[in-house]
Amino acid sequence: MARIGGIDLPKNKRVVIGLTAIHGIGPSMSKTILTKLGIDENTKVSNLTDEQVNLIRNEVSVIRIEGALRSEVQMNIKRLIDSGTYRGRRHKKGLPVRGQRTKTNARTRKGKRKTVAGKKKAAAKK
Repeated sequence: MARIGGIDLPKNKRVVIGLTAIHGIGPSMSKTILTKLGIDENTKVSNLTDEQVNLIRNEVSVIRIEGALRSEVQMNIKRLIDSGTYRGRRHKKGLPVRGQRTKTNARTRKGKRKTVAGKKKAAAKK
C-alpha cells in the first residue's frame, strides 16, 4: 500500500491516476512528476517498489498539497472578504463568484430554495 502525503493511494489504479487522489495534484502535475522520476505511467500503484514510492514521496513533499493548500485557499478567500472586494462580497453571500448568471442555474451556490405559497387575494366585497 502506497501512502503519500497522508493519503492512501488506490491500489488497483494506474500511478498517474492514483496520484490525483491527493488534493493539489491533478493529471498534468501527476504526469510531470512521473516523467521527471522516470516511472512508467501505466504501472499499477500495487506494483510500485518501495524505492519508487520513496522517490514519489520526496518529489511530492516539495509541492503544496492537502492541508497546507486548503488553508491557503481559505486564507485567500478570507482576505477577499475582509478587503470588501466584489468577489469577497459574493463569497460572503454564497453567490457565484465568477460572473455566472443567477436568475437561473445557480443552485450549487445558492442552494435549493423552498417555494412559498402566494397570498390569496381578498374576496371582492359586494
